[in-house]
Amino acid sequence: MRQTTAQSGTAQTELARALRDGPFHVALRAALTARGLALHRVRHRLAQRGVTVGVTSLSYWQHGARRPQRPESLRAVRALEEVLELPAHALTRLLEPTGVPTPRPATRPYRTLLQVSGVVERLLADLDAPLDGGLHTVCHLERVRIGTRRELRGRESQHVVRAHRDGVDRYLAIHQGDPGCDPARVAVHATENCRVGRVRRDAESTLVVAELLFDARLRAGDTHVFGYAFEDGTGGPSEEYVRGFSFAGGQYVLQVRFDAAALPVRCRRFTRASADAPRSGQQELTLTGQHRIVHLAEQDVPPGILGIAWDWE
Repeated sequence: MRQTTAQSGTAQTELARALRDGPFHVALRAALTARGLALHRVRHRLAQRGVTVGVTSLSYWQHGARRPQRPESLRAVRALEEVLELPAHALTRLLEPTGVPTPRPATRPYRTLLQVSGVVERLLADLDAPLDGGLHTVCHLERVRIGTRRELRGRESQHVVRAHRDGVDRYLAIHQGDPGCDPARVAVHATENCRVGRVRRDAESTLVVAELLFDARLRAGDTHVFGYAFEDGTGGPSEEYVRGFSFAGGQYVLQVRFDAAALPVRCRRFTRASADAPRSGQQELTLTGQHRIVHLAEQDVPPGILGIAWDWE
């Protein structure tokens, strides 16, 4: 799609800022946007220069999930500067040590962020799930409903993803109920641009893993918008809702709606580096919508766990 003059000007401004301030992955993503190049096109132009880099690696670099460090990777970055029509060293200088340790994003998948990771591994293996699902989240809007018994009634997701390799045709959604949840009674619905495939459940861990099938195979660089929902209502009182993120990047919006008959007295945002780590980054949240709704909105979500917790009294 051809950019308008205004869009082009904005992209160039963001690129100049990113090249000046970094970090590397933000600058690379801004350069790709400003030039309007899909990753498979970039890979092809690098190959013409004798440099072999996979679309997956390029995608990881632009989302901060990996950082070029090996000599061959740094050579590829220098070639990227040519392909993206950037000044020499514009990207490579952002990879130079600054004296401040560079945080290493977690490379372990979402399943290991859960305390029940062993069960998740087994359920995903039963669905022939690869270690890398081939998708990055562009934007995820999630709505959670809490019922009159303070229970998790259900959650709905509107998801925008981008494929970083060819042939991706499904997404695996994971739901973990609160203590007392009966996974056999949890229903899965495809609400938009997908259909429910195989579903696996584990009663002891209150886990449900659902396969959501797309109507077509995505090519590297393609985006897809789809929606799905889990209807629960089988567990005990809920006190928090969390989501794990495998890789950096993407936008996440979480909205929790409480029934008027069961309102919390306090809500707060928090993060965790892992399932066993203490809460950090806590921030008080204000209930809106007649004191029934609380939300958070995050840009460029880092790897780890992000959620909202609430107190009933």
